Amino acid sequence: MRQKRHPGHHRSNLVAAPCSRPPAYIRSTMLNRIKSLLFRAPFDAAAYSASVTPEAAVVEIATFASGCFWGTQHIFLKHFPPTPAPGKGILRTTVGYTGGNPLVKNPDYKTVCTGATDHAEAVRIEFDPRVIGYAELVEFFYRSHDPTTLNKQGPDTGTQYRSAIFTNSSEQMEIAERVTKEVQAKRFTPKNRKIATELTSAGEWWDAETYHQLYLFKKPGGYQCPTHRLHW
Repeated sequence: MRQKRHPGHHRSNLVAAPCSRPPAYIRSTMLNRIKSLLFRAPFDAAAYSASVTPEAAVVEIATFASGCFWGTQHIFLKHFPPTPAPGKGILRTTVGYTGGNPLVKNPDYKTVCTGATDHAEAVRIEFDPRVIGYAELVEFFYRSHDPTTLNKQGPDTGTQYRSAIFTNSSEQMEIAERVTKEVQAKRFTPKNRKIATELTSAGEWWDAETYHQLYLFKKPGGYQCPTHRLHW
């Protein structure tokens, strides 16, 4: 089973001549990288969560799985940033594990990556339905990955990378089924492709380890599955 792959470097057998200088474009790239490290603003996790009072908030939960959860969380927050206020409807996101064997409690990343627990890497989205509807989030979910590949996104393979919508109410299930049919008819039937996304009621949720939360915002150069982009 293939796990997340990070770009590697192949060591060359050739040895550079003494005092040789790298090409100009490499020197420029290296300089820009050094500047970005020196002048990068400190990471502020609060910038990716809305600041709302319980009285002001109307909160619903949406739960999606679309491959590596780093990229799923990243693309939702890029297009629906919670700040500056009032934001675009998403209040807070958390990556974690769901949809697995109910006998397995508090699974960790290493165990989930084996595929033995059947948990999916997923993102839990708290949103304000007065600002953004559940149907719009479902449509964006389909738009931002490839829902036609079974247990696979990009190079990442396994049930933990499956495409799934975990609904939190009967109303959400009805909306998810309707939007799925609409997207299938408009986007995939003309291409002779079929959506393989699992639609199921949400079960127990487990937060992922702290280092996974907002991973690509903390590490902009980290691994990102190529499937996480706008497909239309």
